[in-house]
Amino acid sequence: MPTTKDTITTPAGTCSVTLATPDGAGPWPGVVMYPDAGGARAALDQMAAELAGYGYAVLVPDIYYRDAGWKPFDMATVFADQHERARLFSTMQKVTPEIMAADAAAFFDYLQSRPEVSGDKFGTTGYCMGGRTSLVVAGRVPDRVAAAMSFHGGGLASDDPGSPHLLADKMQAAVYVGGAQDDASFTPEQAQTLDQALTAAGVEHTIETYAAAHGFAVPDNVTYDEAAAKRHWQAMESFFGAKLG
Repeated sequence: MPTTKDTITTPAGTCSVTLATPDGAGPWPGVVMYPDAGGARAALDQMAAELAGYGYAVLVPDIYYRDAGWKPFDMATVFADQHERARLFSTMQKVTPEIMAADAAAFFDYLQSRPEVSGDKFGTTGYCMGGRTSLVVAGRVPDRVAAAMSFHGGGLASDDPGSPHLLADKMQAAVYVGGAQDDASFTPEQAQTLDQALTAAGVEHTIETYAAAHGFAVPDNVTYDEAAAKRHWQAMESFFGAKLG
């Protein structure tokens, strides 16, 4: 799939992005793919190209662009290295819901300006913290999101005042959540809380649990699970196909 490296000017600075598109002239529906805590890297570019093959223009942003000193994480060792683990959590905690929403508006404007992209509503998807971002954006920038997906996302229905389940009554998008089993960041109780919030708000949604560990969909994670990853691609093909046309 054709892949373009570009930058987007936001109120906070310059964000590097990757845009993957199908072969041909298009235009195609646009999707923002939010990285996990490891940030934008080759594995996410590969995933964007995979999703582009289903007929979408897929944008992967550098979610940490505000942090000029950040360096890429080695996902094979980051959680076993105490210093690197602390650096990862420190870096990801700087990306607040307010930042997620402000950046999303710039990302959507960029997609809407591209000749390869159709329409003025978009899909969002993401992994781990990116899965949470996908739902936060659906609640904070609701008029721009038609379909929001989250895979092994954490903090989707927590006690945090920024928890996305508290935004359910703002959401206009259809929502799909693929959780991991035995995941302390998204427990069965939290899944029930999210389901109740979305149901009460009249949000079309699906919440499923995959028989795999947190991180199952991203190929450079040590918990990558081939069967669960295949299932998640099938879910994206079906869900986006129905909701983004």
